[in-house]
Amino acid sequence: MDIIDRIANELAVSAKQVSATVSLLDDGATVPFIARYRKEITGGLDDTQLRFLEERLGYLRELNERRTSILASIAAQEKLTPELADALNAAETKTLLEDLYLPYKPKRRTKAQLAREAGLAPLTEALLADRSLVPEQCAHDFINPELGISDIAEALEGARQILMEMLAEHAGLLSDLREYTWQHGVLHATVLADKITQAEKFKDYFAYHEALAKIPSHRALALFRGRNENVLSLELTPSAEATQGHAYCIQTVCKHLSITDQRPANLWLAETAKYAWKIKLFTRIDLDLKNRLREAAEHEAIVVFAKNLRDLLLAAPAGAKTTMGLDPGIRTGVKLAIVDTTGKVLATDTIYPHPPRKQWDESIARLAGYIETYQINLISIGNGTASRETDQLVTDLSKRHPDLRFNKMVVSEAGASVYSASELAAKEFPELDVSLRGAVSIARRLQDPLAELVKIDPKAIGVGQYQHDINQAQLARGLDSVVEDCVNAVGVEVNMASVSLLKRVSGLSASVSENIVNFRNEHGPFKNRNQLKKVPRLGDKAYQQAAGFLRISHGDNPLDASAVHPEAYRLVEAISQDTGKSITELLGQPAFLRSLTPEHYTNTEFGLPTVTDILQELEKPGRDPRPEFKSIEFKEGIEKITDLVPDMLLTGVVTNVANFGAFVDIGVHQDGLIHISQLSDTFTNDPRSIVKTGDVVRVRVVEVDIPRKRIALSMKTYVDKNDQASRPVKEVNAVKAVATPQHKKTNKTQPVVDSAFANALKNALKN
Repeated sequence: MDIIDRIANELAVSAKQVSATVSLLDDGATVPFIARYRKEITGGLDDTQLRFLEERLGYLRELNERRTSILASIAAQEKLTPELADALNAAETKTLLEDLYLPYKPKRRTKAQLAREAGLAPLTEALLADRSLVPEQCAHDFINPELGISDIAEALEGARQILMEMLAEHAGLLSDLREYTWQHGVLHATVLADKITQAEKFKDYFAYHEALAKIPSHRALALFRGRNENVLSLELTPSAEATQGHAYCIQTVCKHLSITDQRPANLWLAETAKYAWKIKLFTRIDLDLKNRLREAAEHEAIVVFAKNLRDLLLAAPAGAKTTMGLDPGIRTGVKLAIVDTTGKVLATDTIYPHPPRKQWDESIARLAGYIETYQINLISIGNGTASRETDQLVTDLSKRHPDLRFNKMVVSEAGASVYSASELAAKEFPELDVSLRGAVSIARRLQDPLAELVKIDPKAIGVGQYQHDINQAQLARGLDSVVEDCVNAVGVEVNMASVSLLKRVSGLSASVSENIVNFRNEHGPFKNRNQLKKVPRLGDKAYQQAAGFLRISHGDNPLDASAVHPEAYRLVEAISQDTGKSITELLGQPAFLRSLTPEHYTNTEFGLPTVTDILQELEKPGRDPRPEFKSIEFKEGIEKITDLVPDMLLTGVVTNVANFGAFVDIGVHQDGLIHISQLSDTFTNDPRSIVKTGDVVRVRVVEVDIPRKRIALSMKTYVDKNDQASRPVKEVNAVKAVATPQHKKTNKTQPVVDSAFANALKNALKN
């Protein structure tokens, strides 16, 4: 099966769809462009299918390159038989390919190689061919002191080394034993006797065992980290009953050697099988399966990281509002930055409300002055050290100055310090101190999380599990794909975008993105998409890939502010002529647009998927797929872990979702964990089906472990100890899910819910 057919089979789509997509990818098209603008060619493959196709295409092409290299190597040794060539060509994985190549792979001079050079290969072959032979008698004829074989024992040992190597290099036997051990094997972890104190954080694994194939990714990565830190020992047994497992595997090797009775040669071969398993085969399989577990865990960790990153990047933007960013600190003060609606820095400062200076009143006065002077709408507070204290400062400010109208929100400052010290930040703010750059980032990430977070290496954002323990190249590729998909899903306002954001747009390189910004600075804002063609080095191919994702608001052509690609403008013009309405009159008219028949406008160039997409885009041109912005308030008086008590109800923000549960910031400088079993009253094996990063949730404190800084939370319904009434913990999510646009708002954060709606909500929660 060739690459096209194999991928088509795995995706359960036609080979024609895969072949067409591969041609587009090879021609330089990006996944976002193909997914959005080439649906007719791909048969409607979505971005998830396209990413899988792209990844598998790379893997299978690498596999074929390696296959060609191996075939050439074996052919050069004049050992390539038709049967071996067929087996190599049929190999579907790199592991199997390397297993087949193992006997022919150039290697160091092994004991088996030395035995062959001493002329002992015929002895091995004789004992395999005639099981009635007595090994000691047969070996007598191979004694040759000149070649280092001085007695019978050395001759038989040499023959055994040859046979053991043959067994260790037999692809079929290796595969059978490997799969048996994977299905039945158990991994045991123990703490090293002299490392108990250093291994405290791995306490759960001091005496641990679990079926190898069932170990979840987070536990596997924790185990490997413990081993790498030299505090845990990991031992693999082929089954729960180690003795029986080893016996079964030795029996499998004997069966491979066709040992069926106790003739002299068979007894010697059986002993050799035992040594081969313990010395060669199990050693190889132990390494292979631990690598397999690690690779599977890394892959799953990358998937989890990617999903969390996607949720974070697509978090609700507060929008174009003048914003103050506060980067909290105690001794070093609270760094302050004010940015306008476009993200331009208006002012910076440092205040010292906390010990040792304790300038609380003075700090409030200065903040009030800034808010009044710059008409600040939002205050963004970083969630690091002194976050709650700074949040209290802003709360006090609001109480003392009720005339000042602003909203505040605590945001994750993950990666802000990385950005502050980066070359990019230095280039953007050469006059600002590193600490103040962080405050700017905190302000901007509330205005538009996506636009600001793209400036930071995705790995530094910190929404993964054991991210530093996994393959960094694979992690980077996976996360870069997520950033690319998110940026292109939202679209980019070309007259406001930074180089960091533009270079994530389909078809745009870093250098072309710089040229766009330079062109914009020199010639003023772009008035239409066609002007982009004048940007140096932005050729026709790059323009085709990027144009649909670049927005120009208030330009010459209203379609330039939409996701309609310029190549389809003439189709919209045809719809305009046919309906007698101008393009401006068509925009934002869902009732009228839905009355049209998409099939009426299809032709050889634009199929039904494209026409349907265009009509939907005209309904809400340039619509942002991100949710509506909401702010939350942490509970007053709960500022540190020692303030928590069991059954306390709190509001928090989901900061990270792992396979075993979700981490929630409840405002005490230490995220709490909602274990997967505590996420819902009903069973789930996917935490993301309940919550995602950025969700506002209502949680109950279950347990607080102050020495280990662990907080256990729950979102399950519980029974109030005072009145024995059931209380739905997940009420914040429920309100968010049920509240609809027709419920007017009296302020910027809380929906007005009439009594009928409230009763309906209560009944829904009870049910």
